[in-house]
Order: sequence, then C-alpha cells, then structure tokens
Amino acid sequence: MKWGIIGCGRIAHRFMQGLSALQDMQLTASWSRRAETVDAFVAQYGGKACSTAQELLASDIDAVYIATLPNSHADYCIQAFNAGKPVLCEKPATVNLPQLDTVLAVARGKKLLFMEGMKPPFYPLYTKLKEYIQQDPIGPVGYVRAGSSVADIPRDHPNFSYELAGGSLMGIGIYEAFLGLDWLGATHEVQAMGRFSGMEIDMFGIFQTRHEHGYGQFYTGFDLHGKGDALICGTLGHITIHKNWWNPAKATINYLDGRTVVIDEPFTHGGLNYEIQHFADLFRAGELESPIIPHQMSRGMISMIDEARKIVGLKFKGE
Repeated sequence: MKWGIIGCGRIAHRFMQGLSALQDMQLTASWSRRAETVDAFVAQYGGKACSTAQELLASDIDAVYIATLPNSHADYCIQAFNAGKPVLCEKPATVNLPQLDTVLAVARGKKLLFMEGMKPPFYPLYTKLKEYIQQDPIGPVGYVRAGSSVADIPRDHPNFSYELAGGSLMGIGIYEAFLGLDWLGATHEVQAMGRFSGMEIDMFGIFQTRHEHGYGQFYTGFDLHGKGDALICGTLGHITIHKNWWNPAKATINYLDGRTVVIDEPFTHGGLNYEIQHFADLFRAGELESPIIPHQMSRGMISMIDEARKIVGLKFKGE
C-alpha cells in the first residue's frame, strides 16, 4: 500500500514509526509547506519530495495521511477526494462540525474511504479491555471521568497557535470527547468553563456532559500538570485506565465484590501502527468508513468540542 503524507511535522514522524513496522506498506510521496521540512523527511524515510500538494495527489499513491494542523484538514481532505484518494486524517478531523459535514459529503459523493485518526480504540490494551468486560462485566456504565493538563509543552508548539486552530479543547479535549461517546453514547448536553491566560487559545478548560447513558466530566490544559488517567464507572465495578490513557498500556478493574483485575498490554512502535493497519484493512476491503471510528463518531466528537468552545468563548477565524 503506497502512502502519501501531507505535512511533515511531529505527528508525521510518529506515523512513520508505525508505518515502518507494518508489512506491505511504504511511503511513496510527501509534501509540506516548508521545502526544507519535506526534504529532511524524505531523506530520513524515503519516497519522493513533492513541491506542491497537487503533485503529491497526482502521484502513484493509494491513500493520503493528512498530518497538518486542524485549520487545513478540511481543505486537504477535499483536495484528496477530488483526486480520487482515500484519507486518514489526524484528529480533530476539522475545525468544526459544518466543515466535517462538508468533508463527509464529498467523501460519500466520491465513494472514498475517510477515517479520523483517533488512536486509543486501536491499541491492544483498549481492545483487550473491551473484550474482557464482555465476559466479566462491570455492569452498565453511567459515569466517565478523564483529563490531562500538560505543562511542559514548548511554547512554539502548534497547540498554542490560534491561527492553526489550537487550544486545549482541540488538542486534548477531542480525545476525551471520544471516551465519553464510546462508553456513554450520544451527547445530550454540554457545560463548560475555561480560561485563556493572556493567550488567544484556551489554556485550561473543564467540560461536563450528559449522555444517552450517563454523565462525563473532563479537563484539559497546557499550564497545569495533570495526571492523564481515566475512570469508567459501572454498577458492578469501575475501570481505571492508567496514564496516559490515550496511549493506553495498563488498566485496573475494581469490582463491587472486592476482586481486582489488572490488564497490562504494552504497545509497540509508537502506537499509530494499529490505526494504520485498520485503515489499510478497510481500504483493501473496499469499505468507506470504520466501524470503530465511524463518521457519526467523528461528528459527535467535534460537536462536543464545538459546544464547549462556544461556551468558553473560543471562536476561530471564519466561524
């Protein structure tokens, strides 16, 4: 399977760590807005350095991985679809729900596969945990709590850029939106608070949600040091996915009857290899969306973040 990559920053290097671990995969073409970035990327991983996105999309590739920042995701997705290429796009898939609906409409019209790169459910730990509680359940889940605040991100990181649609809700909260939807179902209500700390993007935020099956409480931040674990509560027990829960490797299940079960399932090659393999399997089977991260899940995640941003007052250009 021949891949093209749009964007050669931090996450693209992690993507290549995962891709390099898989059989029958290769990087064929790369493009970035900065020529020196793509030249260095190709020198490290191989393939062709393209001078434009159009050149990449016209090259001999089977699929496109979009590794740019959220402000450009929708545009590159649509360009890829118009060139006849399926897309794996980094999270969040777009800046907001209207953008995502436009992307999905084009994908459907072109009959091309689209998947948002939401990695946690593809990790071995998450898969094994879901399988385990099928035969030893914690009962109906009614509450999910998760959060992370990362105080040591360099200030030149794109997460701090208003122009690139940064902020803690977009960068961290989107993971938590997934967790809430995956365990509690559709969102019925969102409440939020947040502060900007002198910057244009939200530096710390709290949002809580009411779902079809229960309640969620989440926090996100860039200027405090938070733990990064997750708690999932059912009627017969609770699950702790230990930090960092979005790169899950260990979970503890505490049952109401006093039993404790520990699931330890390390991941390999940076973790993106699992979602890449899933996408490749979908592509080879002729599927148009993932049953694990379906289009409706992506719509639900960005809708939750849209509502939280609206409440805290974070509005991006063009909205």
